[in-house]
Amino acid sequence: MNIDSILDQIFALPEHSKSVLKNLISEIECPKDSIIIKAGKVERTIYFIKKGIVRAFVPQENQDLTFWFGKEGDVVLPMKSYVDNYPNYENIQLLEDCVLYQLKIEHLRELFETDINISNWGRKLAERELVKTEELFISRQFRTASQRYEELLTKQPGIIQRVQLGYIASYLGITQVSLSRIRSEI
Repeated sequence: MNIDSILDQIFALPEHSKSVLKNLISEIECPKDSIIIKAGKVERTIYFIKKGIVRAFVPQENQDLTFWFGKEGDVVLPMKSYVDNYPNYENIQLLEDCVLYQLKIEHLRELFETDINISNWGRKLAERELVKTEELFISRQFRTASQRYEELLTKQPGIIQRVQLGYIASYLGITQVSLSRIRSEI
């Protein structure tokens, strides 16, 4: 997915503002299994996924807890670093070789001070991430594992072919055995 499409799906910017923002964005390629964001560090970069898939997870003593998958067009945004410049709690691992766009948070904050359109774009970005977090929380609290699996199939149908079942089971909060049972029932 190209950077124009990704930026526009967040908030449509006037061409001049979009051009200014795009001048600060660079494209990088990263190999599968790279950790691009590490828990406990203040992250200084926002990533936009051009190609590939990633997972967000929190390291646990016995097994990592996967809580999000990102794919083409998604934003990889550690909110604690973005909003408050605090260390984030998650790791972001690439599950495929990825092509990413990167933007330094510091540069974006500087644009917030000089361009109201980019400031509004940044607000919309944060609002969208908040809504995704709220949806995830509600799903975890009020839906069964089977319902969460069906929701994953509906909202992100390609995930099942691209992500290891162990990560999907972790995302659903169940064991791989339970996931196999749910899959056989559907």
